[in-house]
Amino acid sequence: MLFHLLTWLHLLTGLLPNTAAAKPPVTTVYLVRHGEKDLTPNLADPALTPAGEARALALRDMLAGRHPAALFTTDTRRTRATLAPLAAAKQLTPQVYDAKDPAALAALIRRDYAGKTVVVVSHSNRLPGLIEALGAKPPMTEISEAEFSYLFEMQLPASGRARLKVRHYGAR
Repeated sequence: MLFHLLTWLHLLTGLLPNTAAAKPPVTTVYLVRHGEKDLTPNLADPALTPAGEARALALRDMLAGRHPAALFTTDTRRTRATLAPLAAAKQLTPQVYDAKDPAALAALIRRDYAGKTVVVVSHSNRLPGLIEALGAKPPMTEISEAEFSYLFEMQLPASGRARLKVRHYGAR
């Protein structure tokens, strides 16, 4: 009886966590393609165009309030530049990942960022595979080379199926 009374008092005063009310953490992942790139022929690693730079600012404005814990980018100028304004605003150093290994990035996010928010900048031909690796059915098999406005928001619960919302950001 005394134990139950003490437990009740501790719960009331906040000294013990109320595990019955605790929800399992949900990880949120925002995935985007890099902004518009320079289409000059034979560029090995093109930079963003002014439209791409404007899109990078739109990404910052849209996601800064979501308080990302980590930022991920491939090792290209256009993906790093797309993430740069958000990285500066949140004072985070983007982590480079291998776009050819979406399963490794998915495992890292689930393991190290459970219950947090992360942002991933990738490429049109890599996003569907990354969405699949994170546990959702991609809404399309490919993204047009002329399409830059997709913002995929994924909710990854600790157990159960991932949920995917398709949004747009920046100029269309």
